[in-house]
Parts: sequence; structure tokens; C-alpha cells
Amino acid sequence: MTRFAACFLLVFGELAFGGIFSLSIPPFFKIERGFYKSTAGVYLASGLITAAGFALLASRGVAAERPTPASLWAAALLWTGFSVSCAVYLATLWGDNGRLRARSYAATLAIGLVTVTANAIFLEPGGFGALAAVFYGAAAITSGLALGLVSSAMMFGHWYLIDPNLPVDYLRSFVRILGGALVLELAVLVLGLLALGIAGGAASLAVRSLFDGHGWLLLSRTLLGPVATLILVWMAWQTLKVPQTMAATGLLYIAVMSTLVGEMLGRFILFRTAVPL
Repeated sequence: MTRFAACFLLVFGELAFGGIFSLSIPPFFKIERGFYKSTAGVYLASGLITAAGFALLASRGVAAERPTPASLWAAALLWTGFSVSCAVYLATLWGDNGRLRARSYAATLAIGLVTVTANAIFLEPGGFGALAAVFYGAAAITSGLALGLVSSAMMFGHWYLIDPNLPVDYLRSFVRILGGALVLELAVLVLGLLALGIAGGAASLAVRSLFDGHGWLLLSRTLLGPVATLILVWMAWQTLKVPQTMAATGLLYIAVMSTLVGEMLGRFILFRTAVPL
């Protein structure tokens, strides 16, 4: 059960990393700081939940091949570092120390990138090899970008209720980059499956077990996740041409749910087959 919990805790960490990345999209000095305060607070909470969750799993001391208690403690420590850096960034939003704000944001983003990659690799079973480790890391990064971008885009859409004079191009930027991230996620999933399938050894056996015993689960993860979200993002893009920011925000609400469902299914596949989708 430790591996089961660790797989799903990764979703919170991916959200924290991707969310911090997404804060770089709107122009900072043209947006009310309240958006950054509330949104960064959500991602800080997500990082803290991830750190606390891995610490609790590690404290149980349950022996397992992957993740081991040592890797669980390492994940908890890394996510704690991310959360501390994110908290510093959040605190600077109430002041005018631009240098500290920029440095703490860059540090949070860098620590998040390292942490989400390492956290995913901690879940890789022994015998999968270096190629699988690359796939584990790439899949976690693209999943994080999808989760963070869609959640920030949805929250930013609500900011048009507070400031109706915001240019619609700001939300268009979110939607455009989100679409690119979803295409990248699909590409990583397809290329990763092909690479692991021809790599041989334990990784190829895992891919074979995925197609033999969990084909419908794989189809659901693809269609209910990135494919459905891409359709919703295209609809939001077309709606912004009107422009109707609130209608687009409603579509992004649904996109948040489809992305979350897809990522949860992906972590269930990771638990059942060790294939990172």
C-alpha cells in the first residue's frame, strides 16, 4: 500500500511544480498581486501536502523495493525544500524586494523541476534501466505542466471578474501554452511506450502487461485525459475569439477535471504496471 499512496501523492507534487511554472506566463507588473498571492498559496499548500505525505509514509518504515524508506525520506526532504522556497516567494509578494522575489521564484522553479523528476525516478522498479528513468522523469514533468497550466488558466479566468479591463490576450497565452503542453505530454507518452517496448528486459514486460491486461485503462487514461482536455482547450480558444472570458473559464473548469482524471488514471497505471503514464 505504500507504493499505491506514493504514486498518487506524486499528483500533488506535479501540480505544485507545474503551477509555479505557470505563474511566469502573465506579465507580473500588469496584474494585481492578489492573483499571484492566492494562486501561489494553492501551490504552496500542494507542496506541503506532498512533503507531509511522503514523511508519513517514510515514518511507517515499511520495507519495500521501490519506493524504499530512504527514497521516501528523500522525497519528503526535497518537497520540504520546495515548500520553503515557495513560502519565501509568497512572502515577497507583500513587499517590494524585487531581487529576493525573482531569486526565490527561480529557486522554487529549479527545486521543483529537480524534485518532481527525482520523485518519479524513486518509483522506478529495479531492472528498468536508464532509458526508463528518462521516461519516468519526462512523464512527471509534462504531467506537472499540464496540471499546473490548466489550474492556473482556470483561476486566472476568474480574475476578469475582478478586473474586467484585463486584456484577453493574457488568458489566450495561458490557453495556447496549455495546448502545447498537452501535445508534448501525448508525445512523451507515445514515445516513452515505444522506447520501453523495444528496450527489452523488465521494462518491455511491463509495457506488454499494460497492453495485455490493462488496455481499456490505457485507452481511458488517453481519451479522458490529454485528448479530452485538448478538445476543451480548443473550444476555450475559439470562445476567446468572441471574446467571452467567462465562457472560456467555464470550459477550463471542465478541463481541470478531465486533466485530473487523466493524471489519476496515469498514476493508477503506474501502480499496477510500473509504466509511468
